[in-house]
Amino acid sequence: MIFLKEISLYIHIPFCKKKCLYCDFPSFSECENVFDDYVSSLVLEIKEVSGQMENHKIQSIFIGGGTPTVLPPKFLGKILDTVFNRFDVDINAEITVEANSGTVDSKYFRELKAMNVNRLSFGVQAWQNSLLKTLGRIHDNETFVRNFHQAREEGFKNINCDLMFSLPTQTLNQWEETLEKIMNLSPEHISAYSLIIEEGTPFQKMFKPIDDTLDRQMYYLAKEMLKDRGYLQYEISNFSKENFKSCHNIVYWQTKEYLGLGLGAHSYNEGMRFHNTYNMEDYIRAKGSIKKLQEDIDVLSDKAKIEEFMFMGLRMTEGISTIEFKKRFGEDYFSFYNNETKFLLDEKLITINNDKSRIFLTPKGIDISNLVFEKFIKGS
Repeated sequence: MIFLKEISLYIHIPFCKKKCLYCDFPSFSECENVFDDYVSSLVLEIKEVSGQMENHKIQSIFIGGGTPTVLPPKFLGKILDTVFNRFDVDINAEITVEANSGTVDSKYFRELKAMNVNRLSFGVQAWQNSLLKTLGRIHDNETFVRNFHQAREEGFKNINCDLMFSLPTQTLNQWEETLEKIMNLSPEHISAYSLIIEEGTPFQKMFKPIDDTLDRQMYYLAKEMLKDRGYLQYEISNFSKENFKSCHNIVYWQTKEYLGLGLGAHSYNEGMRFHNTYNMEDYIRAKGSIKKLQEDIDVLSDKAKIEEFMFMGLRMTEGISTIEFKKRFGEDYFSFYNNETKFLLDEKLITINNDKSRIFLTPKGIDISNLVFEKFIKGS
């Protein structure tokens, strides 16, 4: 019997109708003229990479961007057909497509269903049209609600809504209204992220970061409201109804292996991290050649793997498993991180369950999680 190793796929579609003012991802607007060439090169990359994955089974597929749904459905169909033909995709695989209102309709959702897509992720961000305009979004709340109901009517039973707080000029009342309106639609999953004003984006010149106190008030409000409506917090910024956690994102947080395909896509495979070129012309010219695409190949040391296991795993409310730590790294957690653990316990930033099998962040630890994570980086 051949043992199949589990792995996930991320596929990057670097196009959007209009680039949001806060976005620092590799994405481009008004590029319809390169759709065909890009997808052709992506298909060639899928074929070449699949030749190295014969003993692997795909557990999840996430098509992100940019805005994947800016592509005509025939292109997404071509991409997914190639994946299904070339990879061994688990029959129960979670297959997500990011969708932005203003680029989809009932017919589009129907075609996605025919492609075996079983999960949608809407970039909603805010409810108020004034804030959407500030963000540079192309949709208004009426368009989003219409698209949400269209997706339901076409049979989508697993929908995520991405929300953002700490937006410029956003008030606590506006954030409360956003949460209430979205929860009333009853999506299966809600992601609630604090806006980070990234260097080099238009937002950096336009706005200053929101007050830290207001940011925390918004976060606490989200946790309270979502809990009251039956959404389980399973990661710092992610909440779901029972049995609707994001399988694909858990792969990242548990530092399991995944392949990134497409422009600038990142991968973690066989203990190595690397990414594809960020240059569109180079990507298309490479015609799927791995040697021409992959850059910044980093073979992780055992120390780096341990550190990533800690600061990624602690993002989840179930924390990290000391048993899994021993299994993966051959080290006893409490010996390896003795001083760090004692300090963080004394500061009430982490807690340990009764049988010492799991380590978690406390609410205080979540508030200053980056400082906690630094403690698990040896030599910091």
